[in-house]
Amino acid sequence: MHVCVVIPFHNESGNIKALFEALVPVLDSEFDSHRIICVDDGSKDDTYSQLKVAKAGYPELHLVKLSRNFGKDNALSAGLRQAHGDAVLIMDADLQHPASVIPELVAALKQGVDIAYGVRRSRDTDGPLRRYLSRSFYNLFSSISDVKIPANAGDFRLLSRRAYEALNALPENNRFMKGLYAWIGFSTMAVEFDVPERHSGTSQWSLRRLSRYAWDGIVSFSSAPLRVSAWVGTFIAVVSAAYALYVFVTTLVFGRDLPGFATLATAVFFLGGLQLLSIGILGEYVARIFDETKRRPSYIIEQTDDD
Repeated sequence: MHVCVVIPFHNESGNIKALFEALVPVLDSEFDSHRIICVDDGSKDDTYSQLKVAKAGYPELHLVKLSRNFGKDNALSAGLRQAHGDAVLIMDADLQHPASVIPELVAALKQGVDIAYGVRRSRDTDGPLRRYLSRSFYNLFSSISDVKIPANAGDFRLLSRRAYEALNALPENNRFMKGLYAWIGFSTMAVEFDVPERHSGTSQWSLRRLSRYAWDGIVSFSSAPLRVSAWVGTFIAVVSAAYALYVFVTTLVFGRDLPGFATLATAVFFLGGLQLLSIGILGEYVARIFDETKRRPSYIIEQTDDD
């Protein structure tokens, strides 16, 4: 079996030597041949220079440098479109996807599944707030989307040829890879593993970036936010009509004093805020339509080691 390994890099200079020392012996023992596609996603440090140094000792490396930071999912897409062979292995460069788990992924693929994916046994390496937000995202996504994402499953996975070719065939630019892995279907199998600490450096994923990433995923795979706005608007309209009828009847029967300004102002501000929120949600979907219609590429390759 020939495998292509796709690894995105963003400011991972300190992890390169240890990564290949751990990874290459496992690949040699598990596969007949392999190729490692390293995608430098606009690193600000000397990641690409260190990759070129590493290539001298590991000729199976294929280096791809993007013109700027396009985001991890787009970097993965760039690597996948460079891949060929019987299978593709996707993993991170920070050594939190242990090479020791690869034989289990290979064993799962040999059982006939198309996607073998790693699942964290625990999130002890994350703080309490991040664990809570992650759990909340998976629960919310599963409840509002037809696509089900396994909880605690990241990009660490081994894909068959037809699975990664299906991913490459998807034309969209706004690529939420976790959702796309599930959307293409095919048979899957989970492999549990323990996540070690990062070997070097710090995570690029702040809570703000994670929150934005989660919102992108929800908008990409569900129209529920739009429906919620419609449901809330309908509910308020029905309640308002019922209250108007109540005021009309009580005024005819008993007479009624002029309502207070505070009540009126509160209602105006509430409805105004609700309208702006609904317009904002609609704007998120319109912005994505606008991005897709421009047909800009999701990444630009500045150079490869073939240049």
